[in-house]
Amino acid sequence: MSQTKIPEIVRVRVRTSAENRCGYCQSRQRYVLGLLEIEHIIPKAKGGTDAEENLWLACRLCNNAKGTQTHARDPVTKRVVRLFDPRRQIWSRHFTWSEDGTIIIGKTVCGRATVVALQLNQLIAVTVRRQWVAAGWHPPDSRRKKSA
Repeated sequence: MSQTKIPEIVRVRVRTSAENRCGYCQSRQRYVLGLLEIEHIIPKAKGGTDAEENLWLACRLCNNAKGTQTHARDPVTKRVVRLFDPRRQIWSRHFTWSEDGTIIIGKTVCGRATVVALQLNQLIAVTVRRQWVAAGWHPPDSRRKKSA
């Protein structure tokens, strides 16, 4: 998270645009413990800014795993590619849910690299998703209207 204060009006717009869910694992604010964090798509340590177009929501697990990463290696092609950009890319083009709704599957080089880099299927996340599925809360509808 940034050391500078992001104006509250910008935080509200980011939360609204992100539909109050993590841009990476799609966890909804109402189901996670603690506030979803305003994250820098391009981290400030890598030249990113506090401009609204560089901000999105992320859960603590995804934000911590992402850290200052902007690129990762696709486990299939071994190419180093940019991580998924939840502000500009469509989640469902790059990811899908396993049949039981607990595992995020990367469909593209970007999706696969992001799954690995952000540890989107780590044990805690999958365990919690299993409970959300049982409650009928998951998986979320991930068809957002953004460019590919």
